[in-house]
Amino acid sequence: MRSRTVIIAAGTLSLLAAAAPNARGQRHEDLVSLFTAWRTFQQPKLVDGVPDYSARAMAAQHRELATYQRRLAALDTSGWTTPAQVDYHIVRAEMNGLDFDHRVLRPWANNPAFYVTVFAEQSDQPAREGPHAAGAVELWSYTFPLSPSNAARVDSGLRTIPALLAQARVNLTGNGRDLWTFSAGDVRDQSATLADLETKVAGAAPTLLANVRRAKAATDSFSTWLAAKIPSKTGSSGIGVANYDWYLKNVQLVPYTWQDEVRLMERELARARSSLALAEQRNRDLPALTPVASAEEHTRRFSAAVDEYMAFLTQRNILTVKPWMGPALLERVGRFSPGPREFFTEVDYRDPEVMRTHGYHWFDLARMTNEPHASPIRRGPLLYNIFDTRTEGHATGWEEMMLHAGMFDARPRTRELIYILLAQRAARALGDLRMHSNEMTLEQAATFASANTPRGWLRLDAATVRGEQHLYLQQPTYGTSYVIGKIEVERLMSDRAHAQGDKFSMREFVDAFDAVGLIPMSLVRWEITGRPESRRSTTSGPR
Repeated sequence: MRSRTVIIAAGTLSLLAAAAPNARGQRHEDLVSLFTAWRTFQQPKLVDGVPDYSARAMAAQHRELATYQRRLAALDTSGWTTPAQVDYHIVRAEMNGLDFDHRVLRPWANNPAFYVTVFAEQSDQPAREGPHAAGAVELWSYTFPLSPSNAARVDSGLRTIPALLAQARVNLTGNGRDLWTFSAGDVRDQSATLADLETKVAGAAPTLLANVRRAKAATDSFSTWLAAKIPSKTGSSGIGVANYDWYLKNVQLVPYTWQDEVRLMERELARARSSLALAEQRNRDLPALTPVASAEEHTRRFSAAVDEYMAFLTQRNILTVKPWMGPALLERVGRFSPGPREFFTEVDYRDPEVMRTHGYHWFDLARMTNEPHASPIRRGPLLYNIFDTRTEGHATGWEEMMLHAGMFDARPRTRELIYILLAQRAARALGDLRMHSNEMTLEQAATFASANTPRGWLRLDAATVRGEQHLYLQQPTYGTSYVIGKIEVERLMSDRAHAQGDKFSMREFVDAFDAVGLIPMSLVRWEITGRPESRRSTTSGPR
């Protein structure tokens, strides 16, 4: 049984392709073919190279979506392997995501930040968090000065921005005050990014420079238009509890309701703060952790933190360490900033090894490049951020797992940082939940998260707290995914360790877990155990 679990988790192409045909002769390849067509359909149609999010185009897409959902429902998966059935539910969740966008979220009509498409920094997720219009220009992925081919790519992406933002003024009809108000900052950020880009391409082809300036002028004009509209917006921005529950069950594939998640977040917040109090009592006679204070110290301590972390993973047999893992972390340690410190810098600068554990994200992304999944359905990022219980949940859980595994035994005060992090994640998750139940405005959610994060590190006068709540308002359930995913990873590991007893191997568990791919945690569980849950299942079994 143990060897079968590892083989299933490896997701080999032969296993997927060899799914025995059922009585109707349907195989996994039929699902892959539908998936390819679905992904093409999911993208908006282009009109003169510009994505069309007009009311007419979106209504047409929603009508046609039903055809794809019927094609998926017609597939009979009886007799398919577990990985093939899991792939089926990935596609089902993505289709439900588009349906939810059309029925409830409607970001193209309700969310001005949807039309921000120029990004200077890389996301640590498989796909950028939150809903965004097609055609993003990911400037972080280019090296400056631009080569002629890269200059052409950037130019192509920027050229559509004036028309897209002109279209946005017609499409945006929503009345959610918080969505409109806090989108203004995202639009200003795009303007600043384009201003910086203008200096970087000053000696480039004249057409590129001209299109950078046109994109910035259009962004500034859109910002002015947005500011004029905001005073007239009076509605709430949350989706409501019933819609939140539907989204959890049918898109995120999470086995909890809104009310369940409120209780779980309240419990985790209390546990984090009580554990912090005990750790502080235990450590009261120890010297405080000293933050990094210079660029030289930053380079030395962060480099040492990566080395120590990778050595710990190897020596304690936590997982199979690959040669690309250490470099993937080291490339993202950032540069020294003299302050004032934001929340995560308060943690990071006191013990640089802590956030290297959360940097499991960079392992995930590097694995997608170096060890792409055999199934085409899992090879790239899933839509609608449905990977977040796995990516954010595991990275959050990994912090405390490494604490319990002994990584910080030589630095007892680091234990306090782990519980401060957990308290912050639980507090902001409660903001997510209560914004969407329309019990809190975004400002109230930010104030709550700030007040309930220990030591005053999540400052209301800093950017982090409102930026996070704005993301969670745009992307329901994202704020809860860190702790809910953590709980589900811990539950899976608990069950496997209990079932296997003395035969349990942390390295084998983590390797199998990673090999499944970046998919919802409920589906990770199904694939590793070989069976869907019956008690709180969010997915049906074999069809």
